[in-house]
Amino acid sequence: MSNLVLAHTRYQMIELFRVPISLVASAFFPAASMLAFVVPFAADDPTAATRASGSMMLVGAMSASLIGLSINVAQDREQPWNPYLRTLPAGPFPRFAGRILTTMATMLISVIPVLLIAALFTEATISPARLALGLGALLVGAVPFMLLGLFIGFLLPSKAAIAVSQVAFFPMAILGGLMMPVDFMPGFVKTISPYFPSRGAGELMWSATVGTSPSAIALIMLVAWTVVAGGLAVWAYRRDEGRRFS
Repeated sequence: MSNLVLAHTRYQMIELFRVPISLVASAFFPAASMLAFVVPFAADDPTAATRASGSMMLVGAMSASLIGLSINVAQDREQPWNPYLRTLPAGPFPRFAGRILTTMATMLISVIPVLLIAALFTEATISPARLALGLGALLVGAVPFMLLGLFIGFLLPSKAAIAVSQVAFFPMAILGGLMMPVDFMPGFVKTISPYFPSRGAGELMWSATVGTSPSAIALIMLVAWTVVAGGLAVWAYRRDEGRRFS
């Protein structure tokens, strides 16, 4: 089974680098946000710059997970190769695992511009151990967004998946306090922010990179979103399989 997972991962990585627009998009937005918002306003404060850089890393991971994964899955469903793959006796796990590993690789690549900008143009500072913790928090925090991406990708055609994933992405990034600190937002945003998965993922990232104490409510909601998103992804897959192959 591991050989099948590696084969699917290799195939999808080759596909990614042949048409790298999704990779470019995932890396461009957080890097542009770093240059537009972090460098002018937080570059001289080491703690603020480090925290903001972690937030931008998470924005890139969310983009790859929610937008990139949903579009890729929806497009795969429209290809004639997909029905053939579903007839193979290996089951869906190798394809899912390969897609998840490819998305994780995309996330890690997308944070490189953010790290370079933080190192060159800000006073952000981080130890190797905290950087490793931050990358781990990035992967863990992105899980519910990958599951939501699978849900959208299996539920909708590709054109609709593009629109829905983008509409879902931006409010989550903003309300989670990733684009700007929640303290600078209206009171009602502070109230609802802990209930979004982006806030829980942000709390993990900030705890790993700058040592803040994470909000318990935000972490509980992150777990809850992961469970619900996982259930929705499984339901959407079975619905798609039942409608197209029964």
